[in-house]
Amino acid sequence: MKPRVWITGPVAEPALEPLRRVAEVEMRGAPERASQEEVLASVSGCSALLAVNAARVDAEVLDAAGPSLRVVANFGVGYDNVDVAAATARGIPVSNTPDVLVNATADVAFGLLLAAGRRFGEARQAALDDRWQWAQGLLWGQEVAGSTLGIVGLGRIGTAVARRAQGFGMRVLYHSRRRKPEVEFALGCEYRSLDDLLAESDFVSLHCALTPETRHILNAAALARMKRTAVLVNTGRGGLVEQAALIQAVAEGRLGGAGLDVTDPEPPAADDPILHTPGIFVTAHVGSCSVTARMGMTRVCVENILAALAGERPPTCVNPDALTGDTAKK
Repeated sequence: MKPRVWITGPVAEPALEPLRRVAEVEMRGAPERASQEEVLASVSGCSALLAVNAARVDAEVLDAAGPSLRVVANFGVGYDNVDVAAATARGIPVSNTPDVLVNATADVAFGLLLAAGRRFGEARQAALDDRWQWAQGLLWGQEVAGSTLGIVGLGRIGTAVARRAQGFGMRVLYHSRRRKPEVEFALGCEYRSLDDLLAESDFVSLHCALTPETRHILNAAALARMKRTAVLVNTGRGGLVEQAALIQAVAEGRLGGAGLDVTDPEPPAADDPILHTPGIFVTAHVGSCSVTARMGMTRVCVENILAALAGERPPTCVNPDALTGDTAKK
């Protein structure tokens, strides 16, 4: 029998062809995130699980899959939805999809920077409400050109955003776990402590991974350090921001606005204030939603699954400690 692969949501079908030749592939067609109950009911007997839409893969799911499970391929760069420690303890490699979505996500980050800075959401609503003169008189936003951008997390995506900022003549500050002298030299970025970056920046863009250390890295105290006119952009993870504090800061005029592609929780309830607070521009986690990125993400997941099924190390394995013997060496 061919190994069984279950995919928790839609991916780029053409890129699945190499996998379909060697495995029985079942892809859930519904676009919304699979419920935990559905994942538990469907994962039994899988040789590979391709987790889409940040489907939660915890110890219960891993145990429900049983001993046949040989890899969890996560559809995204971040993998905080996967209990990596539990997978490692069971000898199951976990992979992600770095590199292929860098430009797509950086485009969205910069789009949100423009949209929130120039108040596109409120301006669109003013147009729909036939409030043209009101909009011209009151919807004064922040100019991007020549302003200061602070990037928190200068990895691949953060660096791509810094490159885009060059075209707008922006001064770029950054904070990261370690200094990046090569990027400082190439792009003219200046390193700052987080507190100093928040105080100096007109726009702050978040690109760090969500970890216990970075959860609510932008809490009420951090938001209070930002300029009253500053704009926060988040295309990382919703948990990086203390959302209630952000809503309050924008609503009370203590922060200029926010552009968010991620929320906490996600998706938010229809009546969540994050969707209805003037000055906060929200998109539905579309950072990687380009044809090029989604094809690339699917291809990388397929490559990881094929490697694991062949007894080899997945190319983008994030927990090599799960592998032992010959598999760890390949």
